[in-house]
Amino acid sequence: MPFIDCKFSQKLTEEKKEKIKTELGKAVSILNKPESYLMVGIADGCDLYFAGNKLANGAYVSVSLFGSAQSSACEKMTETLCSVFESELNVKGKNVYITYHGVKDWGWNGGNF
Repeated sequence: MPFIDCKFSQKLTEEKKEKIKTELGKAVSILNKPESYLMVGIADGCDLYFAGNKLANGAYVSVSLFGSAQSSACEKMTETLCSVFESELNVKGKNVYITYHGVKDWGWNGGNF
């Protein structure tokens, strides 16, 4: 049950959103989670500030997981996401924050896992 919530400072086309969603679907396997349960949120045109300065081209990504993932998997996921954002959106890794959150109780379809 992963949820990857992305905030981008730039506006994205629907085609870019679709591409990012597809790449996140591939990358989630790094965390030993299936794409079949992946939910993705994409918010673009967000005001993001780093070190007191507004980012013209930056990203914040929050990855929530039912259970947890090993630090080495999170490291690989960060590397992969930064690579995708740079190649698809020209967002440099120095302008990307990614957080990982393990969740003990996760509800879906009227019940909890």
